[in-house]
Amino acid sequence: MNDLSACRLRPVSFDDLPGWSSDDTSSLWPALTDCRRYLQSVKPYKPGAFGLTAEDLMPLLDAASTHSPDNAAQARLFFEQHTRPFLVEPSGQNAGLLTAFYEPEVAVSDRPDDEYRHPFYRRPLDLVDVDDGNRPADLEAGYAFALRTDNGLKPYPDRRDIDHGWLEGRGLEIAWARSRVDVFFAHVQGAARLRYPDGRVRRITYAAKAGHPFSGIGRLLIDQGEIPEADISMQSIRAWLAAHPDRVDEILWHNRSYIFFREAEVNDLTRGPIAAAKVPLIAGRSLAVDRQIHTFGFPFFIHAKGLTHMDGGRDFARTMLALDTGSAIVGPARGDIFTGSGDEAGELAGAVRNAADFYILIPKQAAERFV
Repeated sequence: MNDLSACRLRPVSFDDLPGWSSDDTSSLWPALTDCRRYLQSVKPYKPGAFGLTAEDLMPLLDAASTHSPDNAAQARLFFEQHTRPFLVEPSGQNAGLLTAFYEPEVAVSDRPDDEYRHPFYRRPLDLVDVDDGNRPADLEAGYAFALRTDNGLKPYPDRRDIDHGWLEGRGLEIAWARSRVDVFFAHVQGAARLRYPDGRVRRITYAAKAGHPFSGIGRLLIDQGEIPEADISMQSIRAWLAAHPDRVDEILWHNRSYIFFREAEVNDLTRGPIAAAKVPLIAGRSLAVDRQIHTFGFPFFIHAKGLTHMDGGRDFARTMLALDTGSAIVGPARGDIFTGSGDEAGELAGAVRNAADFYILIPKQAAERFV
């Protein structure tokens, strides 16, 4: 569990939240309903290091189930009546960091050919979950997966090994894409919509990873002097890779992490992929957080001064639900916005890397523990 001795939750008022008075939280109700249904019918979310539990969350979800706001003012009033805001204050850090992710749409085929050559893989049978109970002494603590061998658990082959054919012949391919870069960015996002030549649309979501740590290729290109840090974005990275096809493998293999997927039907194209919280993401209102610190389902208010391209020139100021996580999302004031699905959502997500203030909205009874 993370050490939060250098971080505190400072109680504030809703009047202290920049942009709160113009936020419309009504679009959160479907996700609040989904979370309540999951907690009632499946199991509680694992509490994070702040100690907030599913039991702390339920009064808010129960109240939301009997409330249907008619307008933005009523929706804001609901949160004002049922929660209390706290500023997340990491020591030695003026603000948190906000990035964004999306669900790419990738053209694929059911079978490989000269055009479609790059596979999306299901989880291999020899990939084993690792925890403190079965971790070998020589396997680094950050590895949550490993290769099962006759001689015990070993690090799983990495991106380079898999691209060189480690998994070929096992029947693990879900579909084949035209571009290795498209597959790579689906790995980074952890999900994708697959569009087949006959018009079918399927969805793949995260199932597991090879276990190696994530290494951002954006940072590599900055350090190599290829892209100025001020210009780094998903769009600039893709443009650089397109302009340097002879270096694509070298750059992609720098990120040894490799993601495996599972298939899912797309029953409703208006809803996002199923998140780590086991409910569909809502575009613009779902947040990936550090699950070791925060508990899924809790609302956050995020203010990012200077992040203006998502709200018509206004600073980003929205209430969101913590519904997902990611290996690069580490720290109490670190979040990843889900911007939606497809190319337009990718354009929005690729330009987000902003300082932000994170406020957690804690149901009032549980909030008494933090005052």
